[in-house]
Amino acid sequence: MSKAAELAALIGSQTAQSNRNLIINGAMNVAQRGTSSTGVGAAGSSGYHNLDRYRIAFSSTAGALTMSQSAVTDLPGFANCMKFDCTTADTSIAAAEFFLVQQRFEGQNVQLLKKGTSSAEPVTVSFYAKANANATYTLELADADNGRLNSQEFSVTTSWTRVSKTFVGDTTGTLDDDNAHSFQCNIWIHAGSTYTGGTHTSNVWQTVTNQRIGDNATSFFDSTDRTLEITGWQMEVGEVATPFEHRSFGDELRRCQRYYERYSGWTEAEATLLLSGRILSSNRNDACYFFRTKKRAVPSLTMISDNGSGGTSPSIVVFPSDATSETLSFISAAISGANTCSAIIRTTGGATLTNGHNSTTMMATDFAFDAEL
Repeated sequence: MSKAAELAALIGSQTAQSNRNLIINGAMNVAQRGTSSTGVGAAGSSGYHNLDRYRIAFSSTAGALTMSQSAVTDLPGFANCMKFDCTTADTSIAAAEFFLVQQRFEGQNVQLLKKGTSSAEPVTVSFYAKANANATYTLELADADNGRLNSQEFSVTTSWTRVSKTFVGDTTGTLDDDNAHSFQCNIWIHAGSTYTGGTHTSNVWQTVTNQRIGDNATSFFDSTDRTLEITGWQMEVGEVATPFEHRSFGDELRRCQRYYERYSGWTEAEATLLLSGRILSSNRNDACYFFRTKKRAVPSLTMISDNGSGGTSPSIVVFPSDATSETLSFISAAISGANTCSAIIRTTGGATLTNGHNSTTMMATDFAFDAEL
């Protein structure tokens, strides 16, 4: 498509202004969990490892890789990418093996796709990719509410290339209008015969599960030399891959914190957190923490005892209004299902606290609230 035609399509698009990219953290700038995870695959588990909003899903594979937020120096406009580096090869692929990276979407955020109606919209997914050698992988859209799938092959080379694939609209299967997992965008880099069986049908919505992967698929785990880098991931309504929508770091971080929020109390960059609270017994204190962003759903709380910055255990010090300070230990979080704006962090320890007195709680530790899809 010529530049003039691309510009005309952009100007005419109803989503041509801001907020057209449905992918969160597409420029790979936010990594609240850390910048590198080793042994992802054989020795680990599916889930979120470092870069925010990117979930790794796999099963049975003997292969393993390092996933990292890596600096980009040779692609103008981008400073970071998601990088996979194979560390353990898997050349004997069992039927049920798979490995993919995905971003999941709330149903209420993808209603603009008009899926399941006669007006279903085409969707264009684009991203920049680079590898250490030529390879062919598979890009897929998946309807989690109705079990419907649509996939297309794409190729990568040793230079940054913008991949762009347009998927036809799906007139079957409406998406739930809620905050639950309804839709996802997947990149498959490894699969066994359960998913590669038959002849792959490109760009067709279907419920068949054994034709999800392209016929020319490369296995990322065929060699420990394999690398893959991805950035500028965008998913938008329409048949044109518009220029990547850059958002400010603050905007992107807030979008990520709807699903995962980490407080780093060990680092020098953030002041020790002080929370107002109330003494409930001689050895129990409840302190109130207000989320930086309202969560998608009621989150879980994890206290992180070793964050790689010298911390060995959570440090929670309570300063009662009537007594000297005491160091307490984390018990649990009480988070109201009707109010996902705050949490009560409960601690226990010591024996000299006085019931009914106000307190100030110093949180010199790392902790995280998780409301991921």
